[in-house]
Amino acid sequence: MTIQIGDKIPAATLAAATADGPKPISTDDIFAGKTVALFAVPGAFTPTCSARHLPGYVDNGAALKAKGVDTIACLSVNDAFVMGAWKKSTEGADDILFLADGSGDLTKALGLTLDATGFGMGERSQRYSMLVKDGVVTELNIEQGGEFKVSSAEHLLAQL
Repeated sequence: MTIQIGDKIPAATLAAATADGPKPISTDDIFAGKTVALFAVPGAFTPTCSARHLPGYVDNGAALKAKGVDTIACLSVNDAFVMGAWKKSTEGADDILFLADGSGDLTKALGLTLDATGFGMGERSQRYSMLVKDGVVTELNIEQGGEFKVSSAEHLLAQL
């Protein structure tokens, strides 16, 4: 079942891409007592993700934070080394928390998996954004069939 507005983010451990390498981080560490703008992508370095999705959050980071967002986080079913390389390759992404859901455990618990086997990518995350306040989802924007509209930083910013 897909997570809904009003639901609590399930407990999971992810890996944060840091300058010192991958570091385990729990969903409690990420969401407890904070307002988090979380966006998920099917894959780091993929065309829409790199050309439009991530840059929108880089460009609108200050505006999101001015509206009360404490953390901007990017989630992908990739390993932490890939997420770290993607962060390093993206100018201005220093203020974004890059989260690796390597085995897709959180993505599965959220009910937001994407079968990308037809593209040689295996099971990944759907493209979405959500606003999470103290661990509870207050906005949820799931893209339909390869679109890129409602998960954008601009759309989430308009919801604040």
